[in-house]
Amino acid sequence: MSNTTTPSRDHDDSQVLAERIRQADAEGSPLRIVGGDTKRRHGRDVDGQAISTSEHRGITSYDPVELIVSVRTGTPLVELEAALAGQGQMLACESPHFGDGATVGGMVATGLSGPRRPWVGSVRDFVLGTRVINHQGIEQRFGGEVMKNVAGYDLSRLMVGAQGTLGLITEVSLKVLPRPAATRSLRLELPLDQALTRLAEWGRQPLPISAAAWHAGHLHLRLEGGPSSVAATRDRLGGEDLEAAFWEDLREHRLAFFRQEDTRPLWRLSLPHNTPQLSLAGLEEGDVLYDWAGTQRWLRSELDAGTLCEACARAEGHATCLTPGAAEPFTPLAPVVAKYHQRLKAELDPRGIFNPGRLYAEL
Repeated sequence: MSNTTTPSRDHDDSQVLAERIRQADAEGSPLRIVGGDTKRRHGRDVDGQAISTSEHRGITSYDPVELIVSVRTGTPLVELEAALAGQGQMLACESPHFGDGATVGGMVATGLSGPRRPWVGSVRDFVLGTRVINHQGIEQRFGGEVMKNVAGYDLSRLMVGAQGTLGLITEVSLKVLPRPAATRSLRLELPLDQALTRLAEWGRQPLPISAAAWHAGHLHLRLEGGPSSVAATRDRLGGEDLEAAFWEDLREHRLAFFRQEDTRPLWRLSLPHNTPQLSLAGLEEGDVLYDWAGTQRWLRSELDAGTLCEACARAEGHATCLTPGAAEPFTPLAPVVAKYHQRLKAELDPRGIFNPGRLYAEL
Protein backbone atom coordinates (compact mmCIF):
# COMPACT_ATOMS: atom_id res chain seq x y z
CA MET A 1 0.00 0.00 0.00
CA SER A 2 1.32 3.41 -0.91
CA ASN A 3 0.28 4.90 2.43
CA THR A 4 2.16 2.28 4.42
CA THR A 5 5.45 3.32 6.00
CA THR A 6 8.12 0.80 6.95
CA PRO A 7 10.68 2.39 9.27
CA SER A 8 14.24 1.14 9.21
CA ARG A 9 14.62 -2.01 11.28
CA ASP A 10 16.83 -1.61 14.31
CA HIS A 11 17.74 -5.23 14.99
CA ASP A 12 16.15 -8.66 14.59
CA ASP A 13 17.44 -10.87 17.41
CA SER A 14 14.87 -13.64 16.94
CA GLN A 15 17.35 -16.29 15.82
CA VAL A 16 19.54 -15.76 18.89
CA LEU A 17 16.49 -15.88 21.16
CA ALA A 18 15.20 -19.03 19.46
CA GLU A 19 18.52 -20.83 19.91
CA ARG A 20 18.59 -19.93 23.61
CA ILE A 21 15.08 -21.32 24.03
CA ARG A 22 15.87 -24.57 22.15
CA GLN A 23 18.86 -25.12 24.41
CA ALA A 24 16.89 -24.36 27.56
CA ASP A 25 14.11 -26.73 26.56
CA ALA A 26 16.58 -29.51 25.79
CA GLU A 27 18.21 -29.05 29.20
CA GLY A 28 14.99 -28.34 31.09
CA SER A 29 16.52 -25.07 32.30
CA PRO A 30 14.04 -22.35 33.37
CA LEU A 31 14.27 -18.94 31.73
CA ARG A 32 13.44 -15.52 33.17
CA ILE A 33 12.29 -13.32 30.31
CA VAL A 34 13.52 -9.73 30.67
CA GLY A 35 12.81 -6.61 28.63
CA GLY A 36 13.30 -3.33 30.46
CA ASP A 37 12.60 -5.06 33.81
CA THR A 38 10.48 -2.09 34.93
CA LYS A 39 7.49 -4.26 35.90
CA ARG A 40 9.35 -6.87 37.89
CA ARG A 41 7.24 -6.28 41.00
CA HIS A 42 4.06 -7.22 39.11
CA GLY A 43 4.32 -10.91 39.85
CA ARG A 44 6.33 -13.54 41.69
CA ASP A 45 10.11 -13.76 41.44
CA VAL A 46 11.39 -16.22 38.82
CA ASP A 47 14.36 -18.46 39.50
CA GLY A 48 15.91 -18.91 36.07
CA GLN A 49 18.54 -17.73 33.62
CA ALA A 50 17.77 -14.29 32.19
CA ILE A 51 16.94 -14.10 28.49
CA SER A 52 16.73 -10.50 27.30
CA THR A 53 14.67 -9.07 24.46
CA SER A 54 16.31 -5.63 24.75
CA GLU A 55 18.30 -6.10 21.51
CA HIS A 56 15.23 -7.24 19.57
CA ARG A 57 13.79 -3.87 18.65
CA GLY A 58 12.34 -1.69 15.93
CA ILE A 59 9.04 -0.81 14.27
CA THR A 60 8.64 -3.29 11.41
CA SER A 61 5.56 -1.76 9.79
CA TYR A 62 3.35 1.25 10.41
CA ASP A 63 0.27 2.26 8.42
CA PRO A 64 -1.10 5.53 9.85
CA VAL A 65 -4.11 5.44 7.51
CA GLU A 66 -5.17 1.96 8.62
CA LEU A 67 -4.19 2.75 12.25
CA ILE A 68 -2.01 -0.38 12.54
CA VAL A 69 1.57 -0.70 13.76
CA SER A 70 3.77 -3.79 14.10
CA VAL A 71 6.74 -3.61 16.44
CA ARG A 72 9.35 -5.90 17.96
CA THR A 73 8.83 -6.45 21.66
CA GLY A 74 12.21 -5.17 22.84
CA THR A 75 11.37 -1.72 21.46
CA PRO A 76 11.22 0.94 24.18
CA LEU A 77 7.68 2.20 24.74
CA VAL A 78 8.87 5.79 24.50
CA GLU A 79 10.16 5.17 20.96
CA LEU A 80 6.89 3.67 19.80
CA GLU A 81 4.85 6.43 21.42
CA ALA A 82 7.05 9.10 19.81
CA ALA A 83 6.62 7.54 16.36
CA LEU A 84 2.85 7.46 16.79
CA ALA A 85 2.73 11.03 18.12
CA GLY A 86 4.53 12.16 14.98
CA GLN A 87 1.45 11.03 13.05
CA GLY A 88 -1.02 12.46 15.58
CA GLN A 89 -1.80 8.99 16.95
CA MET A 90 -1.41 7.12 20.23
CA LEU A 91 -1.58 3.85 22.15
CA ALA A 92 -5.06 4.43 23.54
CA CYS A 93 -4.63 1.88 26.35
CA GLU A 94 -2.18 4.33 27.95
CA SER A 95 -0.02 1.57 29.43
CA PRO A 96 2.25 2.55 32.34
CA HIS A 97 6.04 2.55 31.97
CA PHE A 98 7.30 2.47 35.59
CA GLY A 99 10.76 3.34 34.32
CA ASP A 100 12.73 4.64 31.33
CA GLY A 101 13.48 1.14 30.03
CA ALA A 102 9.86 -0.01 29.62
CA THR A 103 9.36 -2.09 26.47
CA VAL A 104 6.47 -3.05 24.23
CA GLY A 105 6.92 -6.65 25.38
CA GLY A 106 6.46 -5.68 29.01
CA MET A 107 3.28 -3.81 28.13
CA VAL A 108 1.83 -6.87 26.42
CA ALA A 109 3.10 -9.43 28.92
CA THR A 110 1.63 -7.65 31.95
CA GLY A 111 -1.45 -6.30 30.18
CA LEU A 112 -1.45 -3.18 32.36
CA SER A 113 -3.54 -0.24 31.17
CA GLY A 114 -3.72 3.39 32.25
CA PRO A 115 -6.52 5.80 33.26
CA ARG A 116 -8.29 5.67 29.87
CA ARG A 117 -8.95 1.93 30.07
CA PRO A 118 -12.73 1.89 30.98
CA TRP A 119 -13.57 4.20 28.08
CA VAL A 120 -11.47 2.76 25.23
CA GLY A 121 -10.42 -0.73 26.29
CA SER A 122 -7.43 -2.64 27.65
CA VAL A 123 -4.11 -3.64 26.07
CA ARG A 124 -5.72 -6.93 25.03
CA ASP A 125 -8.40 -5.06 23.05
CA PHE A 126 -5.76 -3.43 20.83
CA VAL A 127 -3.65 -6.52 20.07
CA LEU A 128 -4.28 -7.75 16.53
CA GLY A 129 -1.58 -10.39 16.25
CA THR A 130 1.71 -11.63 17.63
CA ARG A 131 4.85 -13.55 16.75
CA VAL A 132 5.82 -15.99 19.50
CA ILE A 133 8.80 -18.32 19.92
CA ASN A 134 7.52 -21.59 21.37
CA HIS A 135 9.36 -24.05 23.60
CA GLN A 136 10.87 -25.75 20.54
CA GLY A 137 12.48 -22.50 19.43
CA ILE A 138 10.05 -22.09 16.51
CA GLU A 139 8.67 -18.62 15.82
CA GLN A 140 4.94 -18.76 15.10
CA ARG A 141 2.45 -16.10 14.04
CA PHE A 142 -0.97 -15.76 15.61
CA GLY A 143 -3.94 -13.44 15.38
CA GLY A 144 -5.33 -11.05 12.82
CA GLU A 145 -5.64 -12.56 9.35
CA VAL A 146 -2.72 -14.89 10.02
CA MET A 147 -3.75 -17.92 12.05
CA LYS A 148 -5.04 -19.27 15.32
CA ASN A 149 -4.19 -22.59 16.84
CA VAL A 150 -6.17 -25.75 16.35
CA ALA A 151 -7.71 -25.63 19.81
CA GLY A 152 -9.57 -22.47 18.82
CA TYR A 153 -7.74 -20.12 21.18
CA ASP A 154 -6.90 -16.61 20.06
CA LEU A 155 -3.33 -17.06 21.22
CA SER A 156 -2.32 -13.52 20.37
CA ARG A 157 -4.65 -12.15 23.02
CA LEU A 158 -4.05 -15.06 25.35
CA MET A 159 -0.44 -13.90 25.60
CA VAL A 160 -1.59 -10.54 26.99
CA GLY A 161 -1.22 -10.68 30.76
CA ALA A 162 0.36 -14.16 30.71
CA GLN A 163 3.65 -12.58 31.84
CA GLY A 164 5.76 -14.66 29.49
CA THR A 165 4.65 -18.00 30.96
CA LEU A 166 3.41 -19.40 27.63
CA GLY A 167 6.17 -18.36 25.23
CA LEU A 168 8.43 -15.48 24.27
CA ILE A 169 6.63 -12.77 22.30
CA THR A 170 8.91 -11.33 19.61
CA GLU A 171 6.55 -9.02 17.74
CA VAL A 172 3.08 -7.56 18.19
CA SER A 173 0.65 -5.84 15.84
CA LEU A 174 -1.47 -3.16 17.50
CA LYS A 175 -4.44 -1.02 16.65
CA VAL A 176 -3.74 2.66 17.38
CA LEU A 177 -6.08 5.65 17.60
CA PRO A 178 -5.91 9.36 16.72
CA ARG A 179 -4.97 11.70 19.54
CA PRO A 180 -7.95 13.73 20.82
CA ALA A 181 -8.47 17.16 19.30
CA ALA A 182 -9.05 18.77 22.72
CA THR A 183 -8.29 17.85 26.32
CA ARG A 184 -9.24 19.45 29.65
CA SER A 185 -8.79 18.16 33.20
CA LEU A 186 -10.89 19.15 36.22
CA ARG A 187 -10.92 18.70 39.98
CA LEU A 188 -14.16 18.78 41.94
CA GLU A 189 -14.47 18.74 45.72
CA LEU A 190 -16.82 15.83 46.46
CA PRO A 191 -17.20 13.16 49.17
CA LEU A 192 -16.73 9.60 47.97
CA ASP A 193 -20.38 8.52 47.95
CA GLN A 194 -21.41 11.53 45.89
CA ALA A 195 -18.49 11.07 43.51
CA LEU A 196 -19.40 7.42 42.84
CA THR A 197 -23.06 8.37 42.35
CA ARG A 198 -22.22 11.10 39.85
CA LEU A 199 -19.81 8.90 37.95
CA ALA A 200 -22.54 6.29 37.59
CA GLU A 201 -24.94 8.96 36.30
CA TRP A 202 -22.41 10.47 33.91
CA GLY A 203 -21.55 7.02 32.62
CA ARG A 204 -25.06 6.77 31.18
CA GLN A 205 -24.67 10.05 29.30
CA PRO A 206 -22.67 10.90 26.14
CA LEU A 207 -20.03 12.92 27.97
CA PRO A 208 -16.41 13.04 26.73
CA ILE A 209 -14.94 11.67 29.98
CA SER A 210 -11.75 9.64 29.44
CA ALA A 211 -10.41 9.36 33.00
CA ALA A 212 -11.85 9.61 36.50
CA ALA A 213 -10.06 9.23 39.84
CA TRP A 214 -11.03 10.10 43.41
CA HIS A 215 -8.82 10.58 46.44
CA ALA A 216 -9.07 12.41 49.75
CA GLY A 217 -12.25 14.34 49.01
CA HIS A 218 -11.52 15.29 45.40
CA LEU A 219 -12.79 13.87 42.12
CA HIS A 220 -10.41 14.30 39.19
CA LEU A 221 -11.77 14.14 35.64
CA ARG A 222 -10.27 14.26 32.17
CA LEU A 223 -12.35 15.34 29.17
CA GLU A 224 -11.23 14.43 25.64
CA GLY A 225 -12.84 14.86 22.24
CA GLY A 226 -14.00 17.65 19.97
CA PRO A 227 -13.28 21.19 21.20
CA SER A 228 -16.95 22.21 21.46
CA SER A 229 -17.96 19.05 23.33
CA VAL A 230 -15.06 19.36 25.77
CA ALA A 231 -15.75 23.05 26.39
CA ALA A 232 -19.48 22.52 26.95
CA THR A 233 -18.88 19.65 29.37
CA ARG A 234 -16.26 21.68 31.21
CA ASP A 235 -18.79 24.48 31.74
CA ARG A 236 -21.49 22.03 32.82
CA LEU A 237 -19.46 20.12 35.39
CA GLY A 238 -17.67 23.09 36.93
CA GLY A 239 -14.81 22.55 39.35
CA GLU A 240 -11.31 23.92 38.97
CA ASP A 241 -8.73 23.28 36.28
CA LEU A 242 -6.28 20.44 36.84
CA GLU A 243 -2.90 20.08 35.18
CA ALA A 244 -2.85 17.36 32.54
CA ALA A 245 0.33 15.92 34.09
CA PHE A 246 -1.83 14.52 36.90
CA TRP A 247 -2.87 11.58 34.72
CA GLU A 248 0.67 10.61 33.76
CA ASP A 249 1.71 10.91 37.41
CA LEU A 250 -1.20 8.64 38.38
CA ARG A 251 -0.35 6.15 35.64
CA GLU A 252 3.33 6.06 36.61
CA HIS A 253 2.68 5.99 40.38
CA ARG A 254 4.37 9.32 40.95
CA LEU A 255 1.55 10.84 43.02
CA ALA A 256 2.12 11.37 46.74
CA PHE A 257 -0.18 8.41 47.44
CA PHE A 258 2.46 6.07 45.99
CA ARG A 259 5.39 7.63 47.87
CA GLN A 260 8.18 5.21 48.69
CA GLU A 261 8.41 6.19 52.36
CA ASP A 262 4.98 4.64 52.98
CA THR A 263 6.10 1.12 53.77
CA ARG A 264 2.63 -0.40 53.99
CA PRO A 265 1.88 -2.95 51.23
CA LEU A 266 0.41 -1.51 48.04
CA TRP A 267 -2.60 -3.38 46.65
CA ARG A 268 -4.48 -3.11 43.39
CA LEU A 269 -8.16 -4.01 43.68
CA SER A 270 -10.04 -4.77 40.46
CA LEU A 271 -13.81 -4.62 40.92
CA PRO A 272 -16.99 -4.57 38.81
CA HIS A 273 -18.46 -1.26 37.69
CA ASN A 274 -20.47 0.62 40.34
CA THR A 275 -19.12 -1.46 43.25
CA PRO A 276 -19.71 0.55 46.46
CA GLN A 277 -17.02 1.21 49.04
CA LEU A 278 -15.74 -2.09 50.45
CA SER A 279 -16.24 -2.71 54.15
CA LEU A 280 -12.67 -3.13 55.41
CA ALA A 281 -11.74 -2.53 59.03
CA GLY A 282 -9.18 0.07 60.00
CA LEU A 283 -9.04 1.98 56.71
CA GLU A 284 -8.93 5.77 56.62
CA GLU A 285 -10.13 7.91 53.72
CA GLY A 286 -6.63 8.60 52.45
CA ASP A 287 -5.71 4.90 52.32
CA VAL A 288 -7.59 4.28 49.06
CA LEU A 289 -7.22 5.94 45.66
CA TYR A 290 -10.12 5.22 43.30
CA ASP A 291 -9.14 4.97 39.61
CA TRP A 292 -11.07 3.95 36.48
CA ALA A 293 -14.23 5.57 37.94
CA GLY A 294 -13.93 3.18 40.88
CA THR A 295 -13.33 -0.15 39.16
CA GLN A 296 -9.60 -0.04 39.95
CA ARG A 297 -8.63 0.89 43.49
CA TRP A 298 -5.16 1.40 44.93
CA LEU A 299 -4.93 0.53 48.59
CA ARG A 300 -2.28 1.10 51.25
CA SER A 301 -2.96 -1.31 54.09
CA GLU A 302 -1.49 -3.79 56.57
CA LEU A 303 -4.58 -5.99 56.22
CA ASP A 304 -3.69 -9.61 55.54
CA ALA A 305 -3.95 -10.97 52.02
CA GLY A 306 -6.75 -13.41 52.87
CA THR A 307 -9.02 -10.66 54.17
CA LEU A 308 -8.49 -8.46 51.12
CA CYS A 309 -8.88 -11.27 48.60
CA GLU A 310 -12.06 -12.53 50.28
CA ALA A 311 -13.57 -9.03 50.33
CA CYS A 312 -12.84 -8.60 46.62
CA ALA A 313 -14.13 -12.08 45.80
CA ARG A 314 -17.45 -11.30 47.51
CA ALA A 315 -17.73 -8.29 45.20
CA GLU A 316 -16.78 -10.52 42.21
CA GLY A 317 -13.37 -8.87 41.87
CA HIS A 318 -9.78 -9.70 42.76
CA ALA A 319 -6.75 -8.21 44.52
CA THR A 320 -3.06 -8.01 43.58
CA CYS A 321 -0.20 -7.08 45.90
CA LEU A 322 2.45 -4.89 44.28
CA THR A 323 4.90 -4.87 47.15
CA PRO A 324 8.14 -6.61 46.08
CA GLY A 325 8.72 -9.98 47.70
CA ALA A 326 5.06 -10.88 48.25
CA ALA A 327 4.85 -14.68 48.40
CA GLU A 328 1.52 -14.83 46.56
CA PRO A 329 0.74 -11.46 44.98
CA PHE A 330 -2.33 -12.64 43.07
CA THR A 331 -5.74 -13.77 44.28
CA PRO A 332 -5.75 -17.61 44.31
CA LEU A 333 -7.45 -19.21 41.33
CA ALA A 334 -10.63 -21.22 41.76
CA PRO A 335 -9.85 -24.96 41.45
CA VAL A 336 -11.60 -25.32 38.09
CA VAL A 337 -9.86 -22.25 36.65
CA ALA A 338 -6.51 -23.41 38.03
CA LYS A 339 -6.94 -26.75 36.28
CA TYR A 340 -7.39 -25.06 32.90
CA HIS A 341 -4.38 -22.82 33.49
CA GLN A 342 -2.26 -25.87 34.29
CA ARG A 343 -3.45 -27.75 31.22
CA LEU A 344 -2.70 -24.78 28.97
CA LYS A 345 0.75 -24.33 30.49
CA ALA A 346 1.49 -28.04 30.03
CA GLU A 347 0.39 -27.89 26.37
CA LEU A 348 2.38 -24.81 25.39
CA ASP A 349 5.35 -25.20 27.74
CA PRO A 350 5.62 -28.90 28.67
CA ARG A 351 9.03 -28.60 30.36
CA GLY A 352 8.10 -25.43 32.22
CA ILE A 353 10.95 -23.26 30.98
CA PHE A 354 9.08 -19.97 30.43
CA ASN A 355 8.96 -17.77 33.56
CA PRO A 356 7.99 -20.69 35.84
CA GLY A 357 6.10 -19.55 38.94
CA ARG A 358 5.77 -15.98 37.71
CA LEU A 359 1.99 -15.97 38.15
CA TYR A 360 1.44 -18.88 40.53
CA ALA A 361 3.81 -21.40 42.09
CA GLU A 362 2.12 -24.30 40.29
CA LEU A 363 2.43 -22.72 36.82
